[in-house]
Amino acid sequence: MTAAASIYSLVGDDRARAESAAWARFTAPADAREFSAGWLAILCAQVELAKGALLLLRSGEEGAYGVAAVWPDAGRPMQHLAPAAERTLREKCGVVVGPDGASVPNRDEPAYVGYPIEVAGCLHGAVVLHLPPCLEPDLQRALRLLHWGAAWLVDHFRQQMQVEMAASLERQALVADVLATALEEQRLAPAALAVANELAARLQCDRVSLGFEQDGGVEILAISHTATFDRRTNLVRLIGEAMDEVLDLDVAMRYPAADGDEFGVLAHAELARECKDIAACSVPLAEHGHAIGVLTLERTTGEIFSAADVALLKTVGLALGPVLALKRDNERGIWRRGRDHADVAMRVLFGPRHPGAKLIALLLAGAIVFFSLASGEYRVAAKTVIEGAVQRAAVAPFEGYVAESLVRAGDTVRRGQVLCRLDDKDLTLERTRWTAERDQLLGKHRQAFAVQDRATMQMVAAQISQAEAQLALAEDKLARATLIAPFDGVVVSGDLSQLLGTPVEQGKVLFEIAPLDAYRVILQVDERDIADVRLSQSGELALSGLPHQTMDFVVKQITPVTTPQEGRNHFRVEARLEQASERLRPGMEGIGKIAIGERKLIWIWTHSLVDWLRLAAWNWLP
Repeated sequence: MTAAASIYSLVGDDRARAESAAWARFTAPADAREFSAGWLAILCAQVELAKGALLLLRSGEEGAYGVAAVWPDAGRPMQHLAPAAERTLREKCGVVVGPDGASVPNRDEPAYVGYPIEVAGCLHGAVVLHLPPCLEPDLQRALRLLHWGAAWLVDHFRQQMQVEMAASLERQALVADVLATALEEQRLAPAALAVANELAARLQCDRVSLGFEQDGGVEILAISHTATFDRRTNLVRLIGEAMDEVLDLDVAMRYPAADGDEFGVLAHAELARECKDIAACSVPLAEHGHAIGVLTLERTTGEIFSAADVALLKTVGLALGPVLALKRDNERGIWRRGRDHADVAMRVLFGPRHPGAKLIALLLAGAIVFFSLASGEYRVAAKTVIEGAVQRAAVAPFEGYVAESLVRAGDTVRRGQVLCRLDDKDLTLERTRWTAERDQLLGKHRQAFAVQDRATMQMVAAQISQAEAQLALAEDKLARATLIAPFDGVVVSGDLSQLLGTPVEQGKVLFEIAPLDAYRVILQVDERDIADVRLSQSGELALSGLPHQTMDFVVKQITPVTTPQEGRNHFRVEARLEQASERLRPGMEGIGKIAIGERKLIWIWTHSLVDWLRLAAWNWLP
């Protein structure tokens, strides 16, 4: 064998051993960096022209990319491949550039071949190969091998995503199961014990304790697999001190503490030492961003709590806190709830935050002080109706039929104006009959006088008197068959235009007439305000038909009789208008306000409520 053949044989053996070692690292890596180095070595073994290679992978969610592997020597500087790697990451596609950055390198210059590592639209990194000057087919082959080799990394990242997704689903299922366990129980203590037992079983813990904040400390509410416990025991004291440690700092703690942990875990270390625990972890139960309780887990065997376990327990604490707090609030008494609300209000008003609430409280206090010192006129409001000072009724003088109607409600009439006429045919016939009867009796009386028959004369004289009385009655009814207005005024009610020819009974009211120059105001004053109303008090009236005009009035009479209206009792108060409007008409309604006198503004606006509360208290007190 020649020397050259021996050299080639040795080189081939070294390449085979290197490739075998790369496959060993790739198939059974100790960590992610060893996996990346093995994959890059295998890729460069396939691309025989490769003189160097660089693999960049994203190191975190913030998008920073770091060097994951370098071939052939991890210590070799690869800054000359950085521009090609940046272009690959920016364009998210395979690139071939030269040392000067040109897209198509010169045959006499080395080439940098880059390819992105992309999974489900998310860019995870890029790989760049350093090739010597070569032909176009060699560059295409290198790109194809890069595309083939990238599939292994894509599959690796997809497996990681599946593992992370499975772990996330498992964590979500645990949180959902814990919440379901807490919601199954109606009361707080059984719910807390059920949650502690569930967490102890699911997380392989020997003891799980749950406590709530009470007067600045933690009161232990439940210990897993323990129905009752004595709060004075050393175990409960140690667990309470560990919970106080978390409550004071409002952060999750674990023992043994992680490297670089800035918070001490002295109480947790003492708990672990006394209870022979290998690990302990406590997380706060939060509601509205504040710690209201603590959840403590202990293990005497197995593994210590990892960062993933702490993150899971934080999620449990965030989800479990509002549920248990709601159960606790529902079991509190009225006085305890009132005190808690008062404490919250005091913290809002005098604490360091909530400037808006402080400003509103200051404005409210200023308004109360102002209205407590300022005075205003107190007026009693009442529903009001206008009536005529004198109201005359036109009634049917006898039973008959309506023959003619000349006015209706709302018409203005003059004194002596005809309102309506009743049918007088029957009365005319009756008058004729009694006239004839009288004439006949007069003839009989003359005959008896002629013969000097005194007895007949007396009897006929009586009959004549009767006939004349009946005749006078008929003539009087005929005179009253036409109804006329007794004075100038307005027809308040009555409309016979649709009742022509219909019978009317004697005494039936056909029209009501009120004068136009004399009115009275009727106020319906609530019985709660009648005690403040006095005679000669003044007031103002605003009518619905004249909303822009107010009229003054003076109280003239208070009727000591109530009338129910809209579920309340009202007194009838009569008043006189100082100056009536020309547009005023009887029957108009509005609101009248009686001036009582000067009162404090706060009393004016709150006396109704105070009176109602006083009456309610009187009703309920024994």
